[in-house]
Amino acid sequence: MKVAVVGATGMVGEVMLKVLAERNFPITELLVVASERSVGKILTYKNKEYTVISLADAVAAKPDIAIFSAGGGTSLEWAPKFAEVGTTVIDNSSAWRMDPTKKLVVPEINAHELTKDDKIIANPNCSTIQMVLALSPLHKQYKMKRVVVSTYQSVSGTGVKAVKQLENEIAGIEGEMAYPYPIGRNALPHCDVFEDNGYTKEEMKLAREPQKIFNDKSFSVTATAVRIPTSGGHSESVNVEFENDFDLAEVRKLLSETPGVIVQDNPATNSYPMPIFAHDKDEVFVGRLRRDETQPNTLNMWIVADNLRKGAATNAIQIGEYLVANHLV
Repeated sequence: MKVAVVGATGMVGEVMLKVLAERNFPITELLVVASERSVGKILTYKNKEYTVISLADAVAAKPDIAIFSAGGGTSLEWAPKFAEVGTTVIDNSSAWRMDPTKKLVVPEINAHELTKDDKIIANPNCSTIQMVLALSPLHKQYKMKRVVVSTYQSVSGTGVKAVKQLENEIAGIEGEMAYPYPIGRNALPHCDVFEDNGYTKEEMKLAREPQKIFNDKSFSVTATAVRIPTSGGHSESVNVEFENDFDLAEVRKLLSETPGVIVQDNPATNSYPMPIFAHDKDEVFVGRLRRDETQPNTLNMWIVADNLRKGAATNAIQIGEYLVANHLV
């Protein structure tokens, strides 16, 4: 199994290598790939050193799987080139997510739809992944009508420059700014760029991607995405209206039986999900489960996950694991 990690020197790329090692992904040959300026750098995987190669050299090597985390422009240009030589691409950018010819996959929900013909597979947005994983069993049982989500997203979702900005502000150092304003002691209602409708790209990803993942347009999602001064882990306040009524005890049971979900929901012991506890974990944590008392069949919940792991690297690698286990590569 020849595996290429494209964007290996970036924040998510580093986590991908870490998760591949942790999960003992069946690699016989590893290619670490990055942009021209990083070619020749040395990266370590399982105590062995690897030299970063170019995208062109990686295509020429014809890997079985290429896991991309190198930005939308790179994915649009290079994913088809890998696909042409028979490589299955798992892409972490937004480039292919809403392409009707490409599948948008959260393995626990819709990996069964994948076939050998799927040569470019899209990994959903980090905020989408954690939300749909928690909503999936509830949608099956009660049928969602409308979801209102507000996110509390860490600076690591923006990248290294944003993490550095927060660290500099905490240390009282003036430095390069990833955001138009300070992020320390602040909350920015501005994730990604604004679109013509007044929503940001991040908010529209949350609105559009769940319908594609569930292959269901019978429900709608509206979102407000906010950047907060945490270094890692995204949190979401989710209000979901169902067509059918629910029992809270059954909701807890359904969630606790869902692979990849951990319920932390006991106000008496101050037990609830927080980014500090989700750090470096692959699960999605759900708590603060309570009825919305202002309208029928409506649930409030709080969802937290490590955005670099389940929100990006781990989800992509789980797609790869499914492909390998089902002989689709």
